[in-house]
Amino acid sequence: MRTIGIDLAIVGDHKAVILDDQSNPVGKVLRLQTDPACLEALLRRAREGTDEEEPLRAVMEPTGLAWLPVASYLIQRGVTVYLVNTQQVSDLRKFYKKHAKSDRIDARVLARLPWVNPDALHPLQLSPAEYLSGQRWCKQQEELDELMTATKNRVRAWERAFWPGLEDVVGDLFAPWVYRWREEWYDPWQLQEAKPRQLAAFLAHAGADPEEVDSLAAGLQEVARRAVALFGTPEGGPSPYVDYATLQDQVLRELRLLAFFENEHRAVRRKVQKLYRQLHPERHVESIKGVGEDGAAVYVFFIGDVGRFATQKDFRGWHGLIPASEQSSDAEKKGLRITSAGPDPVKKYGYINAEVARQWDPQIAAIYHNQMMNKGAHHCQAVCACATHLLDRVR
Repeated sequence: MRTIGIDLAIVGDHKAVILDDQSNPVGKVLRLQTDPACLEALLRRAREGTDEEEPLRAVMEPTGLAWLPVASYLIQRGVTVYLVNTQQVSDLRKFYKKHAKSDRIDARVLARLPWVNPDALHPLQLSPAEYLSGQRWCKQQEELDELMTATKNRVRAWERAFWPGLEDVVGDLFAPWVYRWREEWYDPWQLQEAKPRQLAAFLAHAGADPEEVDSLAAGLQEVARRAVALFGTPEGGPSPYVDYATLQDQVLRELRLLAFFENEHRAVRRKVQKLYRQLHPERHVESIKGVGEDGAAVYVFFIGDVGRFATQKDFRGWHGLIPASEQSSDAEKKGLRITSAGPDPVKKYGYINAEVARQWDPQIAAIYHNQMMNKGAHHCQAVCACATHLLDRVR
């Protein structure tokens, strides 16, 4: 069997090396692009001098998404494709050429991995289009979550600095009536001079609790007086350091962006749930304690065909919610970090679902108790151990 090592480039040409069944180079290093003609020429070159039916295999790193079109083309033409861990390639390259790195060296290293570490190579199985679409939806949902959180944190940080005590008065900084208040009364000098009854009437009209508008008006005016005292001049004049009109514009813009992100998040979540119900109409995954709709969708999309994992060990190695190991002679280190393998959404929901499951499922609770009381693990380590067992059930 001949082996093709392909060092992928996001920008520029890929480099490919062909090795025979004795790990000897066949020809020179080839340059190619993500183009059907180039890939077909590569396959012809790899099969020169061999039986046309002889199988081929290709080894590459998951460089961005540059691997996907190449892998799709090769797999559909009978080539066995392996995506390998980047760290493995880095370590092997240092072994061959400690003080040199180039695309040519990387391509040769990739091609030799099947001889160096065959146990770590697993054939790539591309998921059907529906599952890949679901994975992209889930990642988009995660990105929108992060944007929403970052926007809220930014607004909180600004208002904790420039409106000290505001959060204690209003409670929820993102309540609809607080947005209306920001539009009309964001100047502390104006706010402190307002008539309490006028301000209370505005708050009631904006949607605040009618029974609390008087206390809210008094609290807001107290916050305004504090801001004036902190940022204004000793005579009570405008602040030389904070332009509240500009701050108002910036905060309102952040809140408009937040509303946009929230709308898009809801739309994406609807897409995720609709596709999840199409692919898994029985929804058996949700019968596991701690697993909700969002987590179940992530598991279905990312795990796909569980038959590709021959053993539970293979599955655990794929999702990565297991600690790294380090053992020498009779000594073995405990409490190491979990491996960096596996899709991040699977690890995230594995942890979140395990945190819930340990409070409701007796078996998961027993694992958590054993980790905390008998093995000296801290909370996060114990929940990760629970997550490993929870994902075993998902499989």
